[in-house]
Amino acid sequence: MRVVIAGLGYVGLPLAVRAAEVGHEIVGYDVDTVRVGRLARGESYVEDVPAQRLRAVLAEGSFRASTDPADCAGFDVALISVPTPLRDGVPDLSYVEACAELLADHLRPGATVVLESTTYPGTTEEVVQPILEKVSGLTAGTDFALGFSPERIDPGNPTWNVVNTPKIVSGVDETSLRRIKEFYDTVVDTTVTVSSPREAELAKLIENTFRHVNIALVNEIAMISNDLGIDVWQAIDAASTKPFGFMRFTPGPGVGGHCLPVDPSYLSWRAQRALGHSVRFVDLANDINNHMPDYVVRRLIDALNRRQRSVSGSRILLLGLAYKKNTGDARESPAVRIVQLLRQMGAEVRVADPHVVEAAHGAPDLAMVALTAEELRGADAVVLLADHDEFDYDLIGSEAKCLLDTRRRLHGPTVEVI
Repeated sequence: MRVVIAGLGYVGLPLAVRAAEVGHEIVGYDVDTVRVGRLARGESYVEDVPAQRLRAVLAEGSFRASTDPADCAGFDVALISVPTPLRDGVPDLSYVEACAELLADHLRPGATVVLESTTYPGTTEEVVQPILEKVSGLTAGTDFALGFSPERIDPGNPTWNVVNTPKIVSGVDETSLRRIKEFYDTVVDTTVTVSSPREAELAKLIENTFRHVNIALVNEIAMISNDLGIDVWQAIDAASTKPFGFMRFTPGPGVGGHCLPVDPSYLSWRAQRALGHSVRFVDLANDINNHMPDYVVRRLIDALNRRQRSVSGSRILLLGLAYKKNTGDARESPAVRIVQLLRQMGAEVRVADPHVVEAAHGAPDLAMVALTAEELRGADAVVLLADHDEFDYDLIGSEAKCLLDTRRRLHGPTVEVI
């Protein structure tokens, strides 16, 4: 089938390459000319898509990237995987709306449109469907298939990927569901059907809200444990030996990526708008996780003070700009907030991250450096934020004079763990 995938980020690109590999004709559409140019040269900016896989589908002619809306014409299936950010706590669906309008211009009877972008329950039928129908003059369920299939991409995960992670699928009617399932059955190992897009949209929010709330719980416990003089990591290790009724979550510098800082707030916003009250667990988790970067900076200040140093004028080396290990995804990364706070206090901030290839929003002119003995020795303090496997932890431990570890990867007399 001729498939258009709109949005070539951490969701769209792996899906596009996989769909091309199984025989579909893929047009990847993105408004970012730099991204499209890199893809045309066979350069991948997503770890889950090695350059050799990208170059293979480019050579076969089964995948091409474009910034020209005209290249979206003639599609059999179109997938929307564009950003859905929050603006001042309110969902911003402008990218979804613009994409729906673009696809509607090329919508034909018998075609299929699927929203993959994470959003609040009701978006597919209340936002996307009216745009497609108004612009095209066609009717969803009668003239074309429409549904929602939430992305489940976990960047950098070596075990679960776009192929072997079960894919939730839904449609606005039974025919739409059947067509959408038939398409995804060619791309992934397992599809899971639900009765309507609303259930699929809520399922995605439940998944991420569960993680968000539990991470906030262990983050709060970590802060309390430090004040009580208790090793929270040892306690978590002990609790993790229970074979039932417990799932391990660990503290960190905050949450990042598109999912956890954003998705649960979509659920809370929808509940507030439709029912007049928010989801209190989400609001509390937001408050705790959003302030973890401030807590990390406060712990760093304390560590420097004990060494008769102030943050102002100190050189701080941050290890990891990405929000999680072994990925270059710096979207909503807590490291960016930490950079901002330290700069405001007068620190000279440098960052080492072998994975980040796209600039992080909110941290302009950031000094990106290689992790060397010279950089470590020249830093007044080193903070481990993303525990990439590529980091030389023996070198870090031997050369850094003051270490704050937010991931419990380091040990030694100069190391403090949150």
